[in-house]
Order: sequence, then structure tokens, then C-alpha cells
Amino acid sequence: MDSIKVCVVGSTGYAGIEVCRLVLANPNMELVMATDRKEAGTKLADIYPSFAGVCDIELSLPDPAVIAEKADVAFLAVPHTASLDLTPQLLAAGVTVLDLSADYRIHDAEVYEAWYNTEHTSPELLSQTVYGLPELNREGLAALAARRAAGEAVLVAVPGCYPTATALAATPALAAGLAKGDLVISDAISGVSGAGRGCNARTHYCHANESVEAYGVAKHRHTPEIEQTLTEVAGRDINVVFTPHLAPLTRGLLATVYIEAADGVTAEQVQAAYEERYANEALVTTLPAGSMPQTSSVFGTGRAQVGVALDARRRSMIVASCAIDNLGKGAAAQAMQCANIVLGLPETCAVDPAAPLV
Repeated sequence: MDSIKVCVVGSTGYAGIEVCRLVLANPNMELVMATDRKEAGTKLADIYPSFAGVCDIELSLPDPAVIAEKADVAFLAVPHTASLDLTPQLLAAGVTVLDLSADYRIHDAEVYEAWYNTEHTSPELLSQTVYGLPELNREGLAALAARRAAGEAVLVAVPGCYPTATALAATPALAAGLAKGDLVISDAISGVSGAGRGCNARTHYCHANESVEAYGVAKHRHTPEIEQTLTEVAGRDINVVFTPHLAPLTRGLLATVYIEAADGVTAEQVQAAYEERYANEALVTTLPAGSMPQTSSVFGTGRAQVGVALDARRRSMIVASCAIDNLGKGAAAQAMQCANIVLGLPETCAVDPAAPLV
């Protein structure tokens, strides 16, 4: 088959450049266009020297008409609200979109507007969008593949990094009916690259090094996305207390969730539910009982590792941790995994290596 022509919009950000790297590694794809408003006219390799000798593409402006002329698929690695302008134009021009921003993740436009403090200008697209967490929504992505095969441009809303790790940690317990109540607590830690390429006071080396801090407490914008996903998994309203933390890591994310166990649930039942849930998932591994994941084990990959335990003292609590690479399974690699499904390619193409040993 002919190579699928790809444009990466926002290609110089950390997620965008990671998408470029994965596109170049995918034998079924060709990177024909990479955009950046500030760096147009500059070669990508001049900004990221590791691309020298690998990719000589010159950065362009993100003009939807030009993208439609050159590409079949566009990955949008852009800040929220930027996709609201680009996505409708690209879809109308026949370009399939993998959106790594938050603009189409929330089903309810009013909820999006309340948390992101901006008007959602294309709410009619929300009902056509599939939330791209394959381990939870592979059927939805397969339905998009059928629509695209019939000639329709389709839209995937690629989940955020915190929602991905939290959902993978909490889903087996909720889906198997091992939890009671409506509360899930998620404590999550991310590397500094999760804040993006632009530097600010919090992500400056002198501030972030040798320090861990909570931020966005009780108001982080990923909260409604997590609640939406876990509510769908559980089949009942789930309330989430979500606290993100910044750690002095370049990349990596660990989410630990706490869920009250239903009466009589045993540690063996919990472990079995997690093993069964992910038994056939190529990119999610349930660790043996007594083991918990670490970010170094998934560094630079599209993989996730999950570990679970039962604290059966006074109030029996399920404690589950999920480790991902925030730029991998938390962004670019997940976008590539979704693209592979929608394009009818092997799902793990370009996203399934083991982490480097050192």
C-alpha cells in the first residue's frame, strides 16, 4: 500500500517532536509536513539536532488548505483552543485528525467551557469524536476505521497523560464490580516535560530540581476528563479527587489511585481482575502480586505497567499504580496507537519497544 502522508502540527513542542519521531519510525507513514508558527522556514533538524541526517523537512505555517493538499492525516500537538480553529477546517477538507489537545475530549461543551474558560466553537463535532484510549475504547476506534475506509475524515481526541494513567489504574477494579461508593482518589506525579517546551518559573531547572510539589490542587483541568472516563467504566457517577505533582524527572508519570473495596473482596480477586483485564493488551502489563511499577520501566515507550494491592485494614482499600511515559503512552505514542487502529495498521507499529536498560 502507498505510504500514508502525515502532517504534524505543533511539531517543535515535546509531544509534537515525539510524534514526528514515531511517524518516521512507522514504515507505513511518510512525514510530508511539520508546522510551527514561530519557526516556519527553519529546518526541524536545526531545532532538534538529533534529526540531522534523519529528516530534512522544513517547518511550515499551519495552513489548513496546504495541509489538506499534502497530507491524509494530521496530528495536532497544540495547546487547547488552537485545535478548535484547525480541526473543523481539516475535517471538512478530508483530513483525518488525531488531536492531542483537550478540545474534543469532554463530551459536554458546557463542562469544557467551565473548566477551560473559553467557548467551544464546534460542539457539533463532539458526538462524532472518539476518545482515544484503546484499552477502554477499541470498538469506538474500530468504528472510526470503518468510517474512514468509507471515505470519511474522522476525529480522535487523544487522552491526556494524567487521565490515561489514572484510568488504566482504576478501570479493572471499577469494571469488575470490586469497588463501592462513588469516590476515586488519584495522586499522580509527572516529569517536567509534561509542562511543555516553554519554560516558566515552576519548570525552570533551579526551581524544579531537587523538589517535588503539588499543583492545580482541587482545580486541575484534567479532573472532568478523568471523571467522565471512570463514570463510563463504572456505569455510575464517579467523583474524583485528583492531585498532580511535579517531580524533577525529564519524562515519566506515575498515578496511584485509591478506591474503597466492596465488602468481602480479597487481594487475590483484585489481582485476578487486573490480570484478566489486561491479559490481551499488548501495551499494558499487570505486574505480579507484590510488585509496583516504576517510570524507568516505560521510559521512551508507549507501554504502561500496572501494579495493585489491597489494604484490608479497617477500611478495605484497593491501591493501584500505573506508570507511563507522559510523552509516550501519555501523548505521542498513544496518538500513534490510535492512528494505527483508525488507519487499519498493526496497532503497536512504532510504539512497542522495551525501555532502554540505562
